[in-house]
Amino acid sequence: MSDASLAALGWSDYFATQLEPGELEATPPARLCDVHRDRVQALTPDGEITLTLPGDMQAGDLAVGDWVLFDPSEHRITRLLERRSILRRRAAGTVLMHQLIAANVDTLMIVTSCNADFNPARLERYLTLAASSDTKPLIVLTKADLVDNAADYVRQAEALSPHVSAITLDARNTAALGRLLPWLQPGATAALVGSSGVGKSTILNGLTGEASETQGNRKGDDKGRHTTTARSLRPTLSGAWLIDTPGMRSLGMSDSGDGIDRVFSDLTELATQCKFSDCAHKSEPGCAIQAAIKAGDVDADRFRRWEKLLAEDRYNSETPSEARARKRGFTKKVRSSVQGKHGRQGR
Repeated sequence: MSDASLAALGWSDYFATQLEPGELEATPPARLCDVHRDRVQALTPDGEITLTLPGDMQAGDLAVGDWVLFDPSEHRITRLLERRSILRRRAAGTVLMHQLIAANVDTLMIVTSCNADFNPARLERYLTLAASSDTKPLIVLTKADLVDNAADYVRQAEALSPHVSAITLDARNTAALGRLLPWLQPGATAALVGSSGVGKSTILNGLTGEASETQGNRKGDDKGRHTTTARSLRPTLSGAWLIDTPGMRSLGMSDSGDGIDRVFSDLTELATQCKFSDCAHKSEPGCAIQAAIKAGDVDADRFRRWEKLLAEDRYNSETPSEARARKRGFTKKVRSSVQGKHGRQGR
């Protein structure tokens, strides 16, 4: 197995340095392209294979794009290699758990359209997802032909973070898809994320030469139908790899503080200039953020979205003991308020 053939699948020195002497020959690497409940599909220089999971591993521990080592005699995974990047979101439910989206991704292509789907709050969540995993973000704006001034959408998108680029394209035009090639060099990996119906499957078809099902918007609104139901790693015509993902109705934040700070780096820096270190950015004297809002230098809606993401991340990142302490503090505050009210009434 040559390094050159592995490199075509996205292999790099980052993964090679994790191997022990002789491990490459005894348990060769493979890259996961589909994850099922009790098995996975993986890519090797010799083609696609099916691998089973060891007893101490579950499907939820693995993500499309992962690199694993396997026993060629049993076609069983022996080890999961450390990831260079991991995209994950908070799973639904009251218990703090994470759902893996994709691994070892270079560029997160956030697909939205120039219509009602364009939502700054949702885009900021995707940008935080990228920043939290050290993945380069690219906002891809589709359906530009439906609006008079698509450049305005590009301006709005790039204003969301100093670390993001945005481009418009017609997903149905194969030539226009060439604008994505700088992010799709041989061996590179990109992941497509975004709402249903914005053109992710159409982009996938054009970049891979496949013909997966696509559907238009529903009558009466700009919401699309689901066409992708599972994550998968597919080769592009340029030699890169593309992970398509189902449309996500929610993208919960947890353990994303660093990512939020990077996306909102202007507000994070401004907060350090407040007079008080514990400034709540409400009505405190010397609040640099409120002063910037009044001066028109900071958008008030962007500030409120920043606060909401920070609060959600703190809440979802709590340990069980922290959650109990917060609830006790809230109960104590309520009791104190009630007692104070009764004391005033008894005067």
